[in-house]
Amino acid sequence: MAPATDKRLVYSVPEFCEAHSISRGMLYKLWAVGDGPTRSKIGRKTVITAEAARRWREQLAGEAA
Repeated sequence: MAPATDKRLVYSVPEFCEAHSISRGMLYKLWAVGDGPTRSKIGRKTVITAEAARRWREQLAGEAA
């Protein structure tokens, strides 16, 4: 999923979707059912921290095992 060399602290929604190869619509569907990475708001902008993205990837890996 996200490159190991990626040093960003937060992702915008489009950046997260690109880095994790999912569509924006799929991300919003995940959020609608209570899945997906934890999101935060900075003003009006929705962001996903690198830590939240990492936890979400680990959760997916755990479910696949």
